[in-house]
Amino acid sequence: MNAYLPGPDRPGDAAWAADVDLERVWIGVAARVWRRDTGPVERLLGRLLRSPGLARALLATPSLLVPWLIASAAVFAAGAAATVGTGTPWVGLLAPAIAGAGIGYAYGPGVDPAYELSMSMAVSDRMVLLARVLAIFAIDTALGLGASAFSATAAGVAFGWLIPMTAVSGLALAVAVVTRSANVGVAAGTGLWAIAVLGGQAAAGHPAAAVSDRWLYLPYLAVAACCAALVLIRTAQPRRSA
Repeated sequence: MNAYLPGPDRPGDAAWAADVDLERVWIGVAARVWRRDTGPVERLLGRLLRSPGLARALLATPSLLVPWLIASAAVFAAGAAATVGTGTPWVGLLAPAIAGAGIGYAYGPGVDPAYELSMSMAVSDRMVLLARVLAIFAIDTALGLGASAFSATAAGVAFGWLIPMTAVSGLALAVAVVTRSANVGVAAGTGLWAIAVLGGQAAAGHPAAAVSDRWLYLPYLAVAACCAALVLIRTAQPRRSA
């Protein structure tokens, strides 16, 4: 084995090293990393979306991986149990934060293992991002509604928290897209929601005001609309050539 390894004391080693195509070697390594068998879920998504590449990018979303989904379900279950025990609609209070964190991590170089792959796809960045956001929002909504069914208190505001959840998710995504940092986006979304909950506690005497006060719905929708417009504008820019 050692006879085939280059060394500083062997003639011709410098020329051998200069002839190595490192870019080609890296492409081979990346191909091995990304190569995996296509599962039934990916094949189904590929047929529904009419794009195998988009299906793979969707399943590679950090907040759609199995550990993240299990953690989200566990948090919702804990919220449902706390709601039954205390009467406070913790499911509605937790749902915007969970969705904001998940959607914030749907975008961003450094946290998304498929970010470089999506940049080389024929599908636009906007389409990849839209598919991911809709999938995360739908899953979190289903988990939240399922957890709300266990408590009459939570069921009473079951649809009330969907509006602030949209606003928090939109803000987290917009900040992540603008700053190109998922961590900053998640911090902005969860920070806004923490302020809203604490403000409801200070104004009405209970944190549930952040989801039950109908006067807040219009500001929530305005924030969501502005953030959606910002995301559409930023993702409409052409890709930079490497």
